Amino acid sequence: MKGEIKWLCFWILLAVVIVIAALICLPGGKVVLRSGTLISIGGIALFVAGGALVFFTVKEKTAGRLKTLLILTGASAVGITAGVILHNVVYGLFISLFGADFWKRIGLMDEPVFFVFALIVCPIAFLIGSIGTVVYYLKHRNRK
Repeated sequence: MKGEIKWLCFWILLAVVIVIAALICLPGGKVVLRSGTLISIGGIALFVAGGALVFFTVKEKTAGRLKTLLILTGASAVGITAGVILHNVVYGLFISLFGADFWKRIGLMDEPVFFVFALIVCPIAFLIGSIGTVVYYLKHRNRK
């Protein structure tokens, strides 16, 4: 039983990411996502599952490379949702403080920092962490 909660969190997180990616990439999924409700639920699930993975990895005192991989996976999942929210908050805040044409005046179309963080940096970190974790799991599943 020991250590199973973190693995459950990891597999749930992986399933959430696969479902979100399928909805975004598959033609029929775009119709479902138009309302925004499902993608919001997916973002919340990503945030909660990632946070739970980090929490249980630390609580169960996981050590070594597995700890690094699990925390990278969970933290990057949390970072995707946090980055999307921060991107929208900063974008709206700057428009409300400096006017509707602020981003065009400075030569940008959008807020770039959290956008890149949420859509490039965190997904790459998630891939590295989750692939590394699956490889670790497959190598060590028969050892006791």
